[in-house]
Amino acid sequence: MVSAGDPHILTDFMMPLEVPSFDASYFTFSGLRGLVGAPPAEKFKATKASKTEFPRAAELLFLVSGTLQVGFIDSTNKMFNQTLQTGDVFVFPKGLVHYQYNADANNCAWAISAFGSANAGTVSVPNSVFNTSIPDNILAKSFKTDIFTIQKIKAGLA
Repeated sequence: MVSAGDPHILTDFMMPLEVPSFDASYFTFSGLRGLVGAPPAEKFKATKASKTEFPRAAELLFLVSGTLQVGFIDSTNKMFNQTLQTGDVFVFPKGLVHYQYNADANNCAWAISAFGSANAGTVSVPNSVFNTSIPDNILAKSFKTDIFTIQKIKAGLA
């Protein structure tokens, strides 16, 4: 018999009891930095990256090269952001709006994402809000602006 599920339906992510406060570094694993660009090892060596290192997640991002600014916002509007270096891994909790941004215009950043879902996909918040059939007057009221501004945003996303 197999059973699986989220630990608690009323939380964004579960924190271990021994962690009284935390920031974005809790969601960052830097233990793979030494592997990127290193020469092959003479002997087999395993580097541990397991459930202990990663809290329950929907997406895992491994930065292959460059630097990236990453972050997410929890359901209390608290921002968790971090600047990743080559070899870092960042975990995005399930169901939370998140982002990745390459602030270095002179260098490309390369990353690999792994999704913890049988039906993985990407939801673009701007497209989901502004490129749908939500009427302009409702969007204007929701964003406390006017219809003209909403139409300019939509034109910019087209």
